Amino acid sequence: MTQPGSTPNRPRRGAGCLQSLLVLAVILGLGYGASKIFGDESSKSKGSSSSSSSASDGKGGSWEIGDCGGPDPENKPDGYRAFDCDEQGATFKALKIEDASFLPNAIQCPAGTDLIIQVSRVFGSGGGEKGGGIPTNTVCGRNLTGDHPGDAGAGGGQLVEGDCVSATAKEIACASAGANDFKVLGLVKEKTECPAATTEPMQLMMAMGRPYDVICGGKV
Repeated sequence: MTQPGSTPNRPRRGAGCLQSLLVLAVILGLGYGASKIFGDESSKSKGSSSSSSSASDGKGGSWEIGDCGGPDPENKPDGYRAFDCDEQGATFKALKIEDASFLPNAIQCPAGTDLIIQVSRVFGSGGGEKGGGIPTNTVCGRNLTGDHPGDAGAGGGQLVEGDCVSATAKEIACASAGANDFKVLGLVKEKTECPAATTEPMQLMMAMGRPYDVICGGKV
């Protein structure tokens, strides 16, 4: 994927606002193959063919909880930038700020996260190079509209307690769950850590950085 280039500075409205940043939005959807030990697919974005990505933060700005952003019209289709929350271009708000990581599975955003954004700082003229830059922040973003695929049970975003999965450990919307599907009661390292109501502990293949290896499934 071609990374968007740097953009001019935007004026700061106040302490809670941002300088102009370019970022790429990546939803970390979790899907698993059917087997007794379930294989973890690579992270993937919703509505885009891109995998985990980063973009340049060449202006030294930093994200704070409550800051807003949206698509950058000058860097379609994957470019995003900071906006004041009352600006027309704002589409999401930062729900939580995490440290950056080169391991996508190590980033765990809270329930309600609709998109995950990695911001990288680029030194010199490498802003447009694929994979260039040093990751600085990970932004857990929530849509400003009523569309929230990251809410527990909604079927999107990262897997969290309260979501639902199929018998092959693929996340689904709880509203469409059937008799052979399960609710996520816990995300743990060992099956013995699952709560008592667990009827289907699902062992996952090892993934670097992921804080859990077992999905504790219970009846929906």
